[in-house]
Amino acid sequence: MNKLIDLDQAIDLIREGDTIFVGGFLGVGSPHRLLDALAARGTGGLTLICNDTAFPDIGVGKLVVKGLFRRIITSHIGTNKETGRQMMAGQTEVVLVPQGTLIEQIRAAGFGLGGVLTRTGLGTEVARGKQVVTIDGQDWLLETPLRADVALIAATRADRYGNLFYHGATRNFNNITASAARVTIAQADELVPGHLDPDLVHTPGIFVHHLVT
Repeated sequence: MNKLIDLDQAIDLIREGDTIFVGGFLGVGSPHRLLDALAARGTGGLTLICNDTAFPDIGVGKLVVKGLFRRIITSHIGTNKETGRQMMAGQTEVVLVPQGTLIEQIRAAGFGLGGVLTRTGLGTEVARGKQVVTIDGQDWLLETPLRADVALIAATRADRYGNLFYHGATRNFNNITASAARVTIAQADELVPGHLDPDLVHTPGIFVHHLVT
């Protein structure tokens, strides 16, 4: 099935108050055209689940500056002072999650798991209000799956059927988040004719609902 749509159609799929995944690491591997269009549209009240909030003028940082997020679930905000300012001012709720735990929570949602057990965060603020499971005398923190309404991801190459290839480190959070959202929208730098070589497919098209080039 041909999954190509235009940029405006893609942004129309994101509604006020939605929870969105965004791929990328400090903007590397982020879907910049999609994010710029979303920032221009001004759809607000969103919950962001992302590795980080990039920089004020890069990637999701532009949406932070515009105040489009009511809640941010992320592993660090140190490169975007505006995120920290909003958090301290009580304008935006920021939930900090260890990076490995964050991606495992997303993977749990995408792969049909009830959660993941980790020792990271035991005895800290991370564990507040969460279930602790004891196995063979050791305590483990239960982290539940993280799902989203929409995933916005970026790929280096794609075919019109939504099969995706990522160059180098741009794969980062994109591949896993594609599996855990109700709707996944991929932005591709290059559209290949026919089918992407199966040996180069990192994200199968079954996980991608729409494609923007």
